[in-house]
Amino acid sequence: MNYNTYQLENGLRVIHLPSESKVIYCGLAVKAGTRDEQPDEEGLAHFCEHLSFKGTTRRSAMQIINAIEGLGGEFNAFTNKEDTIFYCAIQSKYFHKAVDVLTDIAFHSVYPQHEVEKEREVVCDEIESYEDSPAELIYDEIENILFEGHPLGHNILGTSPQVRQYNSEDAHRFTNRHYRPDNCVFFVSGDIHFKSLIKRLQNITIPSNLNKTERPDNPAPHPASREIIRHRGTHQANVILGTLAYAADNPQRWALYLLNNIVGGPGLNSRLNLALRERNGLVYSVESSMVCYSDTGSWCVYFGCDRTDVKRCLRLIRRELDKLMQTPLSASQLAKAKQQLQGQLAIACDSREQFALDFAKNYLHSGKLRDLNDIMHHIDGLTADDLQQTARQIFAPDRLTTLIYD
Repeated sequence: MNYNTYQLENGLRVIHLPSESKVIYCGLAVKAGTRDEQPDEEGLAHFCEHLSFKGTTRRSAMQIINAIEGLGGEFNAFTNKEDTIFYCAIQSKYFHKAVDVLTDIAFHSVYPQHEVEKEREVVCDEIESYEDSPAELIYDEIENILFEGHPLGHNILGTSPQVRQYNSEDAHRFTNRHYRPDNCVFFVSGDIHFKSLIKRLQNITIPSNLNKTERPDNPAPHPASREIIRHRGTHQANVILGTLAYAADNPQRWALYLLNNIVGGPGLNSRLNLALRERNGLVYSVESSMVCYSDTGSWCVYFGCDRTDVKRCLRLIRRELDKLMQTPLSASQLAKAKQQLQGQLAIACDSREQFALDFAKNYLHSGKLRDLNDIMHHIDGLTADDLQQTARQIFAPDRLTTLIYD
């Protein structure tokens, strides 16, 4: 892929993937997420993302909304454990407007107190809605257990009591630390003149009161395997098994990537879907997932079932994991698994919006260019022994923590 890249004198990195499409996807990726919060700042990264739309030195909240959406574009943002992304989709003839608005909300937001007070309640409603969804909440709690005592374990949304304490000064303090050009990547996918983009970005003004800060140390290894039960009174049991896994630059992540797809990926032919749903009718959905952070990672299996079936489901999952630990895949099984994952990747990359977000985050954290052919090459190079050795590391019973909502 023929990316254009550039670094401005203020440290802002720029990446552009040319496309003939007249719709561009562009945004600002900021290396500021949940893991960058201090002990008394849980949920502040996400709250600042919301507040960035509430007014700048040049625009009111309504002017920010209309600046992009008034042109038929779409404007969005989200916060993760390690980054915050502001982005939009808009016709390429308006890309100068998109650059202007995106840099304005990132570097010139004023976080007015009256907007803080209104947005607190919006975020608290979001938190309460989230807490009504145990199938989502359980993922956050397992990470809080696995990364115990580290900000990576923070719930991205935070807690209502904490959010209700934040004020304009807190938002300024957090963003002054992290919303810096040298801590960001501006990304574009679409038909634009790259030199024109660079010239536009060179003309933006940056506040002088920004303070550089270092991220917290790497999380310590989590405790040994344990089972935790929370009585939530839901109509079914929600269960998750989790363990720490590999960082984004660990070569073994490729083997786990393929293993994860075999175990509980999106395909209906995943081993856990066949074992729990198709053969036994015990669950509506079962899935496994892996997350790679810059210096660590996690791997989980989630399912929901009738309370009386929890132990049987856990036994069936254990059986499937043991098979992968004990018996290497045949040549035919390995080839089919690779073919399926590579096909899924090709289809996923056909979504320009999602691919733009992916290459932006990859460039933000690693400085590397996202290349589908390179990913395919890594998958092609995996052997049955690679998968078996990784399975023995990650799927060992004494590594997995089980969290049950019943």
